[in-house]
Amino acid sequence: VLLLDEIHRLDKTKQDFLLPLLENGLIIMIGATTENPFFSVTPAIRSRVQIFELEPLTNDDIKQAIQTALTDTERGFDFPVQLDDDALDFIATSTNGDLRSAFNSLDLAVLSTQADNTCVRHITLDIMENSLQKSYITMDKDGDGHYDVLSALQKSIRGSDVNASLHYAARLIEAGDLPSLARRLTVIAYEDIGLANPDAQIHTVTALEAAQKIGFPEARILIANIVIDLALSPKSNSAIVAIDKALSDLRQNGNFPIPRHLRDGHYAGSKELGNAQDYKYPHNYPGNWVQQDYLPEKIKNADYFTPNENGKYERALGMTKNKIEQLKNY
Repeated sequence: VLLLDEIHRLDKTKQDFLLPLLENGLIIMIGATTENPFFSVTPAIRSRVQIFELEPLTNDDIKQAIQTALTDTERGFDFPVQLDDDALDFIATSTNGDLRSAFNSLDLAVLSTQADNTCVRHITLDIMENSLQKSYITMDKDGDGHYDVLSALQKSIRGSDVNASLHYAARLIEAGDLPSLARRLTVIAYEDIGLANPDAQIHTVTALEAAQKIGFPEARILIANIVIDLALSPKSNSAIVAIDKALSDLRQNGNFPIPRHLRDGHYAGSKELGNAQDYKYPHNYPGNWVQQDYLPEKIKNADYFTPNENGKYERALGMTKNKIEQLKNY
């Protein structure tokens, strides 16, 4: 059995040397790489092996491993250690899924701490910060600080303050909290920029997918691009306002009957019920539009979407909406 760590470091000639050994079964090879094997390993090798992707450890995985180490009487410490909850959270968040780094940091913190009168070494958040040479920037014991930073990030982007936006993003980057950044920036792109700049949403989703694949520290570059783009983009919340109006209407009035001509007419007996009768197919009419009612009768005059003038795309949507309303009233 041949275990090759960092197999991507072998050049093509050395990788090709392994081919006959793999083909005749002289070796069972287990290769490990932090690179994408579809780029760093030759096609000939790839076709002869099975590729497995190993996911990074989660914060909960790190916490569980540390707690296990603290209670391991054979391979753990020879003396009792008390680790505060916020210190445990800090290790799990700040080591970016690297268990070896978490163990080394804990080891340094414990060995550099004096035991108290009961021979217990008490590891606080301050001690862990010194051991990791990082600050517990984004969260406190109850988690409120974490959400305060996320809230400040969203409000700064919403307010088009690019410097404040970068500051709060930097706090989350320093803490290694890529998942929270990705979730919140995606929400911001659709909630606060919205229809004023739909391209920003595409850029955000694409860049965040890439950022989560490559991880920190390089992901900070992609995050910076997203934050600057969103902060300086035109803003519109017309979409969230529109859907919230529709939801409020629905919750207040309940489900009204769907007009008969809009109901499904494909199942047996639907025509006898009058379903899908007199429906006008818009594509058969000039401009792909024809006058007919779509909303239930009791709310047929409801108007949820009010476009604003912040972006070219939404202005165009507003013009189309106004044109259709004029046709309805014609």
